[in-house]
Amino acid sequence: MAEKAEKKFPEIRFKGFSDDWEKRKLKDVIKYEQPAKYIVKSTNYDDQYKIPVLTAGKSFILGYSNENFGIKQASPDDPVIIFDDFTTGSYLIEFPFKIKSSAMKLLTLKSQNDNLHFLYYIIQNINYMPHDHSRQWISKFEKFIIKSS
Repeated sequence: MAEKAEKKFPEIRFKGFSDDWEKRKLKDVIKYEQPAKYIVKSTNYDDQYKIPVLTAGKSFILGYSNENFGIKQASPDDPVIIFDDFTTGSYLIEFPFKIKSSAMKLLTLKSQNDNLHFLYYIIQNINYMPHDHSRQWISKFEKFIIKSS
């Protein structure tokens, strides 16, 4: 009898998913973008401004900017994962934003047949702690093999 971890068909499914599990590397389902064009120029934040400035660290929202250029457009229909390339902290974002640091990757789907919410859950549950101060997405995370449908 196969262990649950080795089953090709999961017992609980997201609505609309019925295929067997496939083993794939994260880099085969998620593409990353360098954040340079979304980095905030001024750190003169004010709560009266509308555009949040994010970090993948514990602070998450550093403040609000009035810069009306270089805004990453994210929404519930087109979410983005921000991934701290050094700490592996991440957040699923569903609203327009700017970022503070180039030490992040912006992760999106390679195919609309996948589900970014599900992949975010998988990333959150990868049991890995960085052992050095290196970029983790390319050196480690994108190579992890996951099961997806």
